[in-house]
Amino acid sequence: MKNILKELITSNLAQEIAYVASRQAEIDNPKTGKDRRDFLKKTALGGIGLTSLMGYSFEDKIAETTSKVNRYSAPSELKITDMRYALVRNTAMLRIDTNQGIYGLGEVRDGGDPKYALMLKSRILGENPCNVEKIFKKIKQFGGPARQAGGVCGVEMALWDICGKGYNVPAWQLLGGRYRDKVRLYADTPEGDSREQQKELIKYRVGDQGYTWLKMDLSIDEIAHIPGTLVNADFWKNNQGKLNQWGDQRNYMSYANTKHPFTQIQITEKGLDELERIVEDVRSLVGYEIPLSTDHYGHFDLNNGIRMAKRLDKYRLAWLEDMVPWQYTEQWKALSDAFETPTTTGEDIHFLENFKPLIHNRAVDIVHPDLASSGGLLETKRIGDYAEEFGMAMAMHQAGSPITFMANVHCAAATQNFLALEHHSVDRDWWEDLVTMTGGGKMIDQGYAPVPLTAPGLGIELNEDVVKAHLNPKDKTFFAPTDEWNELRSHDRTYS
Repeated sequence: MKNILKELITSNLAQEIAYVASRQAEIDNPKTGKDRRDFLKKTALGGIGLTSLMGYSFEDKIAETTSKVNRYSAPSELKITDMRYALVRNTAMLRIDTNQGIYGLGEVRDGGDPKYALMLKSRILGENPCNVEKIFKKIKQFGGPARQAGGVCGVEMALWDICGKGYNVPAWQLLGGRYRDKVRLYADTPEGDSREQQKELIKYRVGDQGYTWLKMDLSIDEIAHIPGTLVNADFWKNNQGKLNQWGDQRNYMSYANTKHPFTQIQITEKGLDELERIVEDVRSLVGYEIPLSTDHYGHFDLNNGIRMAKRLDKYRLAWLEDMVPWQYTEQWKALSDAFETPTTTGEDIHFLENFKPLIHNRAVDIVHPDLASSGGLLETKRIGDYAEEFGMAMAMHQAGSPITFMANVHCAAATQNFLALEHHSVDRDWWEDLVTMTGGGKMIDQGYAPVPLTAPGLGIELNEDVVKAHLNPKDKTFFAPTDEWNELRSHDRTYS
């Protein structure tokens, strides 16, 4: 045993010598910045000289050379020096750099503009990234509902990644520790064009991938082509004859931009029969052991939502999601009181204070934040903790890249009343390859996300070649300089 340890010590000493030489070369390089040079001089081997290490007793050498203390960072002296981005499909990945070579990864919520984050750069330069709460409070005022909070939340994710790397601990540890070693996932399952295709989608998720919780779309757009199922739908259809909830964003008066109570679309009894048949088909395919959530019903009012929900009570759905806009607390209370199936909303709610009316009034049964809109890791944990005091569980919406996914995993691990986390990219075979798990192991394993137990920060690094292969064709930027966002040009205080 002692011979093995001596070999380990010899190997580690050789690595230390090489590391000292590389640091000295960086100090001597005229291109090295002053802050970085000062840091290297102050923290050479974390204050432990190589000569003193060689003079240690055998036992002390064992303790030192097998220590997991991160000797490459001085967290109290970290400063933010830069922020850059890469746009992968419709999602902006962020990288925040520091004076010590440590960087953090964050992400603007899917579909959000990178400028939501870039406008914050001038407000965080020079800050110590480990002061996460302080920085969050400083930039929180620039976050709004849904994607408008994407910049604030993306920065917050990256700060926890840096802080974890600086202190050499996983992000969940910085949130107070973990309740679980693996995070249950629910797989988003789009509606198939036929019953056979639907069976294949479900078989892939449950049989091949091992998911134990599914979510399905149940939109009135699926029945809009059937005569006699809807009232007043034709008025709202687009040029393709669809009731598209996500299209026509530039047309303020489109179906996509008209809130549910204001369309006057109604579902007929025949329409309810068709929606019930869709749910019955899926329930018969998956059985009753697997929780089955639903969403994306379309834009119709409270009364029709109650009629639909009562029809579906017997199928024991896990929840009905976003039936009306989240802002209508009283309508949510009326919905939740009218039927048995649990209700949930929250993916577009920003920050704890905007969840409080729903929680205080017990207007929903489950809170459903999207961490990339709700405030990042710490604020989302606060939302879960607050809901727990009122006897509510928390599920988590997520449709981003592995960066947001892993931020959610750390938050879910640290939140007791957590139920399940959405995975929205089951059918994208390249999605997991965007990153490498720095602690080894799988990102997703049989319908669960193993919690990184030792890897610092979020526990991931980008696979640059894969990221470059999936950049948005309209913006091939790959972490290019963003110096035009360095200067602070406004006075941001919100009070006199």
